[in-house]
Amino acid sequence: MALFCKKTWVYCKKAVLPLGFLVVSFPMIYGQNRTIADSLEILYNTGAFAKKDRLQLLGDLAKNHPNPEKSLHYSEELLKTAKELGSKQYLLVGYREKGNSLRLKGDLSEGLASYFKGVKLASDENLNHDLGLLYISIAHVYSIMGNHSNTIQYYHKAIGILRELNDSLNYANALENLGDEYNLNMAKPDSALIFFKESGALFKALDSKIGMAYNLGNIGLAYAQLGQNSMAENKISEAIILLEALGDYYPICVYLTYMSDIYMQRNDWNAALGYAVKSLNLAEQYELKDQISAANLQLSELYGKKGNSAEALEYYKQHIAYKDSVKNITAVQQMANMRTNYEVSQKQIEVDLLNQQQKTQRIIVIATVIALFLIGLLAFGLYRRNRYIRKTKKIIEQEKDRSEQLLLNILPEETAAELKQNGSVKAKKFESVTVLFTDFEGFTHYAENLPPEKLVESIDYYFTKFDEIMEKHGLEKIKTVGDAYMCAGGLPFPTKDHAYRMIRAAFEIRDFVVAAKMEEKLEETRFNIRIGIHTGPVVAGIVGTKKFSYDIWGDTVNVASRMESASVPGRINISKNTYDLIKSDYTCEYRGEVQVKNRGKIKMYFVDHCI
Repeated sequence: MALFCKKTWVYCKKAVLPLGFLVVSFPMIYGQNRTIADSLEILYNTGAFAKKDRLQLLGDLAKNHPNPEKSLHYSEELLKTAKELGSKQYLLVGYREKGNSLRLKGDLSEGLASYFKGVKLASDENLNHDLGLLYISIAHVYSIMGNHSNTIQYYHKAIGILRELNDSLNYANALENLGDEYNLNMAKPDSALIFFKESGALFKALDSKIGMAYNLGNIGLAYAQLGQNSMAENKISEAIILLEALGDYYPICVYLTYMSDIYMQRNDWNAALGYAVKSLNLAEQYELKDQISAANLQLSELYGKKGNSAEALEYYKQHIAYKDSVKNITAVQQMANMRTNYEVSQKQIEVDLLNQQQKTQRIIVIATVIALFLIGLLAFGLYRRNRYIRKTKKIIEQEKDRSEQLLLNILPEETAAELKQNGSVKAKKFESVTVLFTDFEGFTHYAENLPPEKLVESIDYYFTKFDEIMEKHGLEKIKTVGDAYMCAGGLPFPTKDHAYRMIRAAFEIRDFVVAAKMEEKLEETRFNIRIGIHTGPVVAGIVGTKKFSYDIWGDTVNVASRMESASVPGRINISKNTYDLIKSDYTCEYRGEVQVKNRGKIKMYFVDHCI
C-alpha cells in the first residue's frame, strides 16, 4: 500500500503482503526463495530439463526469484515462449509476474499495464480466481500512486470474487491490504483495525506464518497512527522477529523505518539511528528503491535534528535521487491515448467523406452515358453529399464543444489548454500556495448507519455548496476523498492574496455548515465540520492511469491535512505560515505548539474574525 512519508510528498510502499498469485507459497520470501531460485537457475542454464517443462521452469523462476531484475527477465522470457507455444495459462502467469517485478522495481505505469493485459486475458477465458488476484495487485499499484478511489474499488472487486470462490488465504490478503489503505492513506486506523482483526483470525486459522507476520506489523502501524506507541512497538517487534525467521526483508525495511520514527519521537537518537541504518542496508542489499528512498529520508531527518547539516543534506540527496526513480506516476500514456482516439475519429470522418466523393464521381461517369436522367440523379447526389457534409461538420463541432467542456470540468483552464496544444502536461512547482482541508465530525459513525442514498445525498448537499464557494473566490477544488474536501489557492495562476481568499472561503464554508445544522429539517443528516489551512510550496500536475485528474503534492499538503485533523468542530485552524500572511487583517487565537504525528510540535492558530 502507499502512504505519505514524513515531511515530503514522496510516496513509499507500505509493507504489503506479497499477494498476487499465491498458489502454494508466498513468492517473495527472500531467504527461502533465493535457495529455490539458485537451484532453478542452474537447472535452466544447463538445459537439463525436458522441453515440455520449459514453461513450468520459467514460471517458477519468475515467481520465486528474489531479485526483481532477474524476475523481470524470466517473466519476459516466459511471455515470449508462451506466445510461441500458444499457452494462455502461462501467458497469464507471465503478465502477472512481470507486473510484480516492475512494481517492486518502482516502474508503476509499466507494471499496471502488464496487470491489465492479464485482466483482459483472465476475463476472456473466465479465469475468475486469477482475475481476483490481479485485482489485488492492481489495487496495490493504485495505492502506491495515491489513487484512493481506484484502490478501494479494486480491493472490493477482489474481495467479492475471492469470497465467492472460498479462497480464504487470498480473501484474508485482500482484507489486510484494504485495512492498510484505510489506516495509512485515509487516516482511519479504527476502521483498519476491524479489517485486521478479521484477516488476522483467518491467517491464524490457516497457520499462515507470513500472513500473521504482516498482520502484526500492520496492527502495530495502526496503533502508531492512534498514538499508542508502546502497543505499536510491541506489535512491530513481533512482526520483525517472524519476518526475519522467514527471510522476508522487504517489509522488515518498512517496519525498521517505523521503529526508527518511534524512537526519534522519544528523542532516543542512537536507537532511532540504528533502526534507520539497518533498514537502509537491507533495502540496498535487495535493491528496493522505494525503501532506499524512505530510509535515506529518515536518516536525513535524524541528522538534521542532531544538528549535523552536512550528513542530513547528503542523505536527503540520496532520498531525492531514489524518489525520482520510483515516482513515475505520469499521465503521458493517457494523453497519448486521448490524442490517438481523436486522430482516429478524424481519420474516420475523412474516410467517410472520401467514400461519399467516390460515390459522387461514379454517378457523374454514369450520368454522361444516361444523359438528362442521370444528370438529375447527379444533382440529387450532390445535394445529399453537401447536406451530409454540413450535418457531419455540425456534429463534429458539437462533440468538440462537449469534449472541451468536460475537460474544463476535470482540469483547470490553463492545464486543459496545455493538454490540447501539446498532448501532455508538465508538472509545475508553485512557491506559495494555500491548501485547505475539511472533514466532517463523526462521519464514519453516520456512514455505518445511514442508507447509501441518504449518505450520498448528505455529502452532495455540502460539497455542491463548497464548489460554489470555491468558484466565487477564485480557488481551485483539487479532490474529495470520502467526507474530506481539499482545495487550493494560488494555482494554476499564482496570486498574491491566495491566503486571504482561502480564509474568506473557509468562513463561508463554516457559516454554511452551521446554518444547515440549525435548519433541522426532518430526515436530513447534518454534521459539524473541522477546517485546517496551511501555506507553502507544492508541485501540481496530472496523475492517473485510466482516469486522469489534477492533483498537488508536497509537504504543504501533509501539513494542511494535519491542521484539519488537529482542529476542532466549527473552528478554522491555521499554521504559522498562513497566520503570518493574514494576521494584519484577522484576529487570531494562538493555540501554542500542538503535537502532530510524524511532525513534532507545530504552532497553530484559530482564526476568530476579520479586524
